[in-house]
Amino acid sequence: MIDIHCHPLAGVDDGPEAFEMSVAMAKMAAADGVTHLVATPHCNYRYPFDPEVNQAKVAELQAGVGDAPKLLLGCDFHLSYENIQQLVDGGGRRFTINQTAYLLVELDEHFVPQQFDQVFYQIQVAGFTPILTHPERNPVCARRPELLSSWVVRGCLVQVTAQSYTGGFGQVAEHLAEAWLEHNLVHFFASDAHDDTHRPPRLSPCYDKLARSRGKAAADRLLVYNQQAVINGQPLPPAPEPREFNEVQPKRSWLSFLRR
Repeated sequence: MIDIHCHPLAGVDDGPEAFEMSVAMAKMAAADGVTHLVATPHCNYRYPFDPEVNQAKVAELQAGVGDAPKLLLGCDFHLSYENIQQLVDGGGRRFTINQTAYLLVELDEHFVPQQFDQVFYQIQVAGFTPILTHPERNPVCARRPELLSSWVVRGCLVQVTAQSYTGGFGQVAEHLAEAWLEHNLVHFFASDAHDDTHRPPRLSPCYDKLARSRGKAAADRLLVYNQQAVINGQPLPPAPEPREFNEVQPKRSWLSFLRR
């Protein structure tokens, strides 16, 4: 498996404070079957992103854990005006996953920008493919789950947190993940790990649930092959076409809860 969203670098954001915890997280990921781990520090008002500092920390962590897992650098890119300007002004590769065209894009935890479609278009025109991170944990997306299908149709890729799918972030997030999967709107699962206990870098429970419910081919696509394409800067393998969210309504019990 390959984890494209993780916060294992010590002292750069809200991940671990100590290097020892960084090493423990990376070793836990390797023991869980992760071959490649992308360190994705936040890039927002609270946590500035310094690619040189972060690359040095990746190298330090790699030396601390040995050959496995292979560590790469990315960024958890917040949609602020300043960040977008840096992206479109020609310096965007410093923020992307392994300096490819794939960019993790983080929504605010409480809302979706009114001009999100325009910002999304700017990112694409600048030559990047946005990967929207954990929309199942955003309250606006929870109230309006059909939004995701409109973004995917426009070329946005979607990453859901593995723990959301296995119930670690509550029923609403789990049901959203299931519904979006049913409509072929999910392209990746990732850990978004911040420590080795409450939010650990473990993907195998998600892989196992996917394999049981949707088959091994789906689990491999969503936890191995799509991620492999991303870190190598290649197009994603063929996948089922996304479906409009209102084609098949989710179960009334949880849909009515989301609409309150």
